Amino acid sequence: MSDLTRMDLSEARDLLAKKSLSAKELTEAHIAAVEAARPLNAFVTETPEKALAMAEASDARRAKGEAGLLEGLPLAIKDLFCTEGVQTTASSHILEGFVPPYESTVTANLWREGAVLLGKTNMDEFAMGSSNMTSHFGGVENPWHRAGSNQKLVPGGSSGGSAAAVAARCALAATGTDTGGSIRQPAAFAGVVGLKPTYGRCSRWGVVAFASSLDQAGPMTRSVRDAALMLRAMASYDPKDSTSVDRGVPDYEAALTGEVKGLRIGVPKEYRVEGMPPEIDRLWQQGMDWLTAAGAELREVSLPHSKYALPTYYIIAPAEASSNLARYDGIRYGLREPGDGSLTDLYESTRAAGFGDEVKRRLLIGTYVLSAGYYDAYYNKARQVRSLIARDFTESFAEVDLLLTPTAPSAAFAMGEKMDDPLAMYLNDVFTVPASLAGLPGISLPAGLSDEGLPLGLQLIGRAFDEETLLRAAAVLETAAAFDTLPSFLAA
Repeated sequence: MSDLTRMDLSEARDLLAKKSLSAKELTEAHIAAVEAARPLNAFVTETPEKALAMAEASDARRAKGEAGLLEGLPLAIKDLFCTEGVQTTASSHILEGFVPPYESTVTANLWREGAVLLGKTNMDEFAMGSSNMTSHFGGVENPWHRAGSNQKLVPGGSSGGSAAAVAARCALAATGTDTGGSIRQPAAFAGVVGLKPTYGRCSRWGVVAFASSLDQAGPMTRSVRDAALMLRAMASYDPKDSTSVDRGVPDYEAALTGEVKGLRIGVPKEYRVEGMPPEIDRLWQQGMDWLTAAGAELREVSLPHSKYALPTYYIIAPAEASSNLARYDGIRYGLREPGDGSLTDLYESTRAAGFGDEVKRRLLIGTYVLSAGYYDAYYNKARQVRSLIARDFTESFAEVDLLLTPTAPSAAFAMGEKMDDPLAMYLNDVFTVPASLAGLPGISLPAGLSDEGLPLGLQLIGRAFDEETLLRAAAVLETAAAFDTLPSFLAA
């Protein structure tokens, strides 16, 4: 594989700025890497011609001294972001062939800063899943394998295609979305960095909706510095999104001072869940030791309502999904299955054919908890518990600056495992869901290997809109971990 694909985003940026290589050369190398990585099924749509045209335009801008923040850098975009003139499917049959006439705000921001589109990445259908096995276009294979085994593993989900693309070195970085952990958990499984910003930091306009009070776009990268660079380009206030927060976007890269001396790091005692593998607990303790050695102060904190986070999430998220996905009815756009000719049968036939099993399961749950007899008992109660979970975080952040936890309760599991056990699958998000319910920023970074040679992630959670402190501490952890192992796919 070309050395041009082994660089970090920030390294490639610096070489382009020095004119040591061109955007076209960099893009050609990544187009070849995307083609070589096809066995992973990480992409739904590849856009090589568009990428080359964007790269040539980028070189022309640089020649005129008009380089943007991400000028000439080839990226992969999760197929949940609407891209003008490029198919956007949310990895669902019901949207197969849909070509948006408009651009999402996040991707428009990236193109404005000079980034190059390599293609749209595979994902769990409508972002519903923790394995990337619910995609209509087939599951994504993790570029990592267990030591001495060729068994195919999942990359996590729902942003599994983006995680696999970054890990396999066929995109310098990628966008993801995180509703209950869909950036952070696949980042941990694939050995990359995944950042979920504060809810409202990145616009949701033009992002296919799953659960509107939870969905948040964020970057998936090979380093913390790259995540800082990507977030600065992605984030903006957007009047088209009523949940977008009107505040300036900091220079996140400038926050990476390499210092955490005096920072107070909280360790939530409730995250020591029953049955947690010893290797996860060891990594967690190692993370604490690294931060202590760097001058941070550790304190145990309590998040007493976090044990209710998963059931709360799996009431609120399906309820919002049932409302958001009502628009896919075979009338306006997407798949149409006419059935027997009646309007009701058109609805039923279209949705039955267009949605996969996991989406149907969540729509049924969501419709049930919103129904007249159960709205108060389930949905309203979940909203009340969500407030208590958020209050726990607020009280903890009166004592500490950040929280340190594992990202996921295990390393990547085999393709096909847990698919017949939705509850086991949902437990993959046990450490990521609480921060999502509270709307807080969280980052996962690779910090070690499991006993079977698979990447494991540590998670930091910060105060709302304090991504600078989050990234600063993450960079210190990253340096201490010195994680530089490459996935087995690259050695094949």
